[in-house]
Amino acid sequence: MASEKPQRTPNFIRNIIIKDLEQGKNEGRVHTRFPPEPNGYLHIGHAKSICLNFGLAAEFSGLCNLRFDDTNPVKEEEEYVRSIIEDVKWLGFDWEDRLYYASDYFKQMYEYAVQLIKKGKAYVCDLTGDQIREYRGTLTKPGVESPYRNRPIDENLDLFERMRTGEFPDGSHTLRAKIDMAHKNLNMRDPVMYRILHAAHHRTGDQWCIYPMYDWAHGLEDSIEGITHSICTLEFEDHRPLYDWFLDQLGVHHPQQIEFARLNLSYTVMSKRRLLELVKEGHVSSWDDPRMPTLSGLRRRGYTPESIRNFSELIGVAKRESVVDIAMLEYCIREDLNKQAPRVMGVLKPLKVVIVNYPQAEAEYLEAINNPEDSKMGTRQIPFSRELYIEQDDFKENPPKKFYRLAPGQEVRLRYAYFIKCVDVIKDPQTGEITELHCSYDPETRGGHAPDGRKVKATLHWVSAADAIDAEVRLYDRLFNVPDPTSDKDQNYKTFLNPNSLEILSNCKLEPCLADAKPGEKYQFERNGYFCVDSVESTTGRLVFNRIVSLKDSWAKIEKRL
Repeated sequence: MASEKPQRTPNFIRNIIIKDLEQGKNEGRVHTRFPPEPNGYLHIGHAKSICLNFGLAAEFSGLCNLRFDDTNPVKEEEEYVRSIIEDVKWLGFDWEDRLYYASDYFKQMYEYAVQLIKKGKAYVCDLTGDQIREYRGTLTKPGVESPYRNRPIDENLDLFERMRTGEFPDGSHTLRAKIDMAHKNLNMRDPVMYRILHAAHHRTGDQWCIYPMYDWAHGLEDSIEGITHSICTLEFEDHRPLYDWFLDQLGVHHPQQIEFARLNLSYTVMSKRRLLELVKEGHVSSWDDPRMPTLSGLRRRGYTPESIRNFSELIGVAKRESVVDIAMLEYCIREDLNKQAPRVMGVLKPLKVVIVNYPQAEAEYLEAINNPEDSKMGTRQIPFSRELYIEQDDFKENPPKKFYRLAPGQEVRLRYAYFIKCVDVIKDPQTGEITELHCSYDPETRGGHAPDGRKVKATLHWVSAADAIDAEVRLYDRLFNVPDPTSDKDQNYKTFLNPNSLEILSNCKLEPCLADAKPGEKYQFERNGYFCVDSVESTTGRLVFNRIVSLKDSWAKIEKRL
């Protein structure tokens, strides 16, 4: 279980559990589960459910299972199973020995289906899928009973067994519950329980050719595992009567299904189907592309499990759908990395500076603070020499009003170093492009302070040219350029993809202390943001950093006003 617990905030599910415990329900047990379908990679929305289910179990000294709802062999892959296990572990949660699969219960589910047939509560139907939808009716028009609805029980048992043994082709028969074709809830109008699929399953192979529908499997899995609180997202609220009906008809352990609002995050999409489209069509490089809202993408970008757990707690649990500003997620990673990420200096778009009055053969080391938020992180020595690099944007030959950084005749402070003043601008004679600056320094200002008390209005980061290491830096921005790319139903969401979501800078200059930086390590590049060594692209002799998030924090300003 994650060792660091965010501060608990009240929510209606927690209140339900507290009341259940006070009333002695479920023998005082709390047993939850996280039940992903292995048909894609987990995203930040799943993290909310993971943290909620595992967090509630831990809070009330209960248990939480990890269970794969692997009932559709056509869309499920072992790759997705492995990625989900890795993601849940990375978030800091432990299911101990309680790793389960719906396929573990296929035989028992089949036997339960036989029980319903024998009770006259289920029947084999020969209607096609299109016909079943047509017969179902609408919200204002009742459904029409299938002509096969009143088959004799013995005939249904025979047909269902023959379905299991593979006698019939795909789509030729289904097993349906016999409930009420006029029910106001469309999910109760004789829903399909089993369909024929001659497809190999990633765990059971060709053992089965009929597979349970999610609504049939879901409640049975919860019941078999002894779950007490089956926590689902709001789209399953209309399915709850069916969940209850199946369990009541069988007379088995009956968990309580509770629904909460799923996480919708601005400037992205939260659908595995759409995320798969982005991968397959090459709009992103992979499921773990750092622009993706997948947990593997966030991990590769440099997000920490602590920041995501804190985000999940901060957004809370509600019954009404809403969109969470992505700035809140960015706020959480800044808050976490501000405490633990070492500060370093990295110049992303370098411009050479020559200190004309600094001795050519001389160099010195200056003391720099590793993290002002944590004195235990100590200090480091950074080299200073005659030739340096600063950011191109930190110089203007013709500065606008209130531009306090470097300009001809203007003095600035170099972080941890000296005051410098621009005395000359060197340009390419062919293009007119500025190639380097000539500056003078004041040797009396070592450490960045003037003994005569004079002040400067800007402090610049820099690196020594002779000691700088080369790196590629990838500046990631939001994946879409509108807050809700799926709001316009007449417009394809992919038209809102942000063409500037990735900028690659290949000539960056970093402090020499980063020469041995390892994949996954995180740093604050002073004035530029938080960065992480890419776990895929960085190799021996090639250092690649991903920008996790910039330093600018719009959510912190919003929070202060609340």
